[in-house]
Amino acid sequence: MKASWNDTVVAQSDDTVLVEGNHYFPLAAVPPEMLEASDTTSVCPWKGTANYYHLRVDGQVNRDAVWYYAQPKEAAREIAGRVAFWKGVRVTE
Repeated sequence: MKASWNDTVVAQSDDTVLVEGNHYFPLAAVPPEMLEASDTTSVCPWKGTANYYHLRVDGQVNRDAVWYYAQPKEAAREIAGRVAFWKGVRVTE
């Protein structure tokens, strides 16, 4: 699977986990210089508290476009250490 934003590949991996229609990529699949910490959080009743990163590509920032569960609940343990994308980031095979 490949995640792209503004014609730039931001993640690529053969090891994604599909949950609720979202591919969760290993964090290591994203170049660290593309991720900027965000204070945003949200809560999913069965996955837990989501944290976010801003995605930085060629000087442009896509705020809160990457999310992850630092400590997912037991039911979502397979997404620990993984990130997913939205806000215009295209995920394709």
